[in-house]
Amino acid sequence: MAIKKDPQPPRSRLILNIVFLVASGLLLLNILLPGFLGPSMAREPYSMFIHRVQEHEVMRASVGQEEIRYQLKNENGEPGEVYATTPIFDLNLPHLLEDNGVEFAAVSPPKNQWLGSLLSWVIPPLIFVAIWRFFIARSAGGGPAGALSIGKSRAKVYVEGESAKITFNDVAGVEEAKTELVEIVDFLKTPKRFTELGAKIPKGVLLVGPPGTGKTLLAKAVAGEAGVAFFSISGSEFVELFVGVGSSRVRDLFEQAKKQAPCIIFIDELDAIGKSRSSGGFYGGNDEREQTLNQLLTEMDGFDAGDTTVIVLAATNRPESLDAALLRPGRFDRQVLVDRPDLIGREAILKIHAKDVKLADSVNLKAIATRTPGFAGADLANLVNEAALLAARNNRQEVIQEDFAEAIERVVAGLEKKSRVLNEREKKIVAYHEVGHALVGALMPGSDQVEKISIVPRGMAALGYTLQLPTEDRFLRDEAELKGQIATLLGGRSAEELIFGSITTGAANDLQRATDLAEQMVTTYGMSQVLGPLAYDRGQRNAFLDNGMPNSRRPMSEQTAKAIDEEVKGLVEEGHQRALAILGSNRDLLETLAQQLLEAEVIEGESLRDTLKQVNMPESA
Repeated sequence: MAIKKDPQPPRSRLILNIVFLVASGLLLLNILLPGFLGPSMAREPYSMFIHRVQEHEVMRASVGQEEIRYQLKNENGEPGEVYATTPIFDLNLPHLLEDNGVEFAAVSPPKNQWLGSLLSWVIPPLIFVAIWRFFIARSAGGGPAGALSIGKSRAKVYVEGESAKITFNDVAGVEEAKTELVEIVDFLKTPKRFTELGAKIPKGVLLVGPPGTGKTLLAKAVAGEAGVAFFSISGSEFVELFVGVGSSRVRDLFEQAKKQAPCIIFIDELDAIGKSRSSGGFYGGNDEREQTLNQLLTEMDGFDAGDTTVIVLAATNRPESLDAALLRPGRFDRQVLVDRPDLIGREAILKIHAKDVKLADSVNLKAIATRTPGFAGADLANLVNEAALLAARNNRQEVIQEDFAEAIERVVAGLEKKSRVLNEREKKIVAYHEVGHALVGALMPGSDQVEKISIVPRGMAALGYTLQLPTEDRFLRDEAELKGQIATLLGGRSAEELIFGSITTGAANDLQRATDLAEQMVTTYGMSQVLGPLAYDRGQRNAFLDNGMPNSRRPMSEQTAKAIDEEVKGLVEEGHQRALAILGSNRDLLETLAQQLLEAEVIEGESLRDTLKQVNMPESA
């Protein structure tokens, strides 16, 4: 899509072009006419010149104060190549030249010496200007705008027919967000239906959500549905080394958008230029980013959405870091949450990404969606691609259900490390550790179903793993379920204590997660009888404004901090004792299942679930 340019270049650009042409012309003349900018010939040391004279190789010489030029004889005694050398103070040189039959004469100073001196001072700066202009033009994208185009917007412009059209049919799993954005599409198509009622469409819509949930895809779908021009740019593209460039690009972007109205401006990663100016630790004063943000705020106030029909969409996964002025009414009036999809949404996303993949009839996408809670759209796309790669690696003609199962484990636990060979003692410890997790997890209320136990190392640190998959989407957890999760996490360490009477470093990650969960129960969820229903952790938004320290605790007394530590320790120790009690009362089953795991390395499916049904809950737990 062509953007109109100013047909009359500014005077400064014309002067710069003239300087560039003069420098280029002088360099070209020096190449075509050697000696135009000064003599250019082969040079030799003075000692070589004396040697050639003594060997009778020199025919004639002209001796000057700054240079000696001499011409050699060829094989036939005729004039040959000309060389130059730098003279030194040598009173015997005239006698040496005369004794060896060399014709010589002193050279008078050139009449145009001032011109050569002037050119020697003028040409290097001109060459520097030419090189500087070349690189600045490249960094600004080239083209006739040259160096002055650095302040132009770098937004990519898409119009209908130039690229593959993306519509709402290509987006799934975010039905609520699509419903909100349909209103934007209707306004761009039929604005009179809204204006006749006196309604005003929001000038800015902020898409908020975790990475990979489809914010950019949604923005393109809005433009595709409306069939209008779509200006796409990242927030980081406004920021440059030179002060004032970012604000200049913002102005140019909105000027282009007004000419193409109705249209959509999409700014990805808005937090790159929209961070809070009161954060204290990022930037302040007369900073380039602050100037860019101020210009963006001014531009969003400067156009009337009812007249120009320019709508600004922006995306960020850190809304808590944005400046409050961006989020006030009249700018980004509306925030649309683009969250991770639920079970139905994940199945719909899988269908979209799997439509070009050869699937076997036995593939059950709903079962795959059930096993992937918390996966975003990008994660599911990667999952489908990983399954297809596994099928191709195994020389299959179709992708089967086992490929998806292995792909899920790759994404969750990492690649198998079969080259990491454990000795017999380590293998035995890992087996009891993982079975301990499984036995405790099978009895905990609200716990996810244990699907697989493996002692095959995966990823960077996991020597084994216990795979638990939910049977449904859960959004709330009560106190009993959280305590059960802590006990499950400590099941591996408890099994090591019970069987071997010692502990290893293998439970490091389990301890970290259990401690974090216990601390959240006390400081965030208010699940402490001693401390009561109080939140001792700041929310993310307040924490960011408080010198940018996320999840920092509120100011508290020493007694309160000590009470928090004691409560956290008590919750973890309670889970530890609970796990020990369960494993102690089911020791025979622990021994049997661990031996099976040592022989097979992997236990999964119905046989595992049937075995875990035999676990008994002791009265003490």
